[in-house]
Amino acid sequence: MAHDGRGRCGGGTSDADGDSDADSDVDCAEAVRQLYVYLDGELTEERRLEIAVHLDDCGPCADAAGFEAELRMVISSRCKDRVPESLISRVAAAIAAEEARQGSEPPSPSVPA
Repeated sequence: MAHDGRGRCGGGTSDADGDSDADSDVDCAEAVRQLYVYLDGELTEERRLEIAVHLDDCGPCADAAGFEAELRMVISSRCKDRVPESLISRVAAAIAAEEARQGSEPPSPSVPA
């Protein structure tokens, strides 16, 4: 399908109001805006399907989604720094000490702003 450059994919027919009769009510701007939450799987099932239909119908948006998905895989595979156990232990000890300190102190009074 052709991309019309106005934030909506071409290729579908339009009715008298100029609305596309494509299966997706999602325009390109909305698809791009929700791309990251789509890739993260954080959308409702209904919204995920709407975005998926748009990506199936719009080559430029599908290319962008594919690029982002591939970039995430590359970053994930190459950025695997390990946190040393000694650091984990020190942070856990500091958190425990702070929790113990706060548990032994009387609550501080609220000061109105």
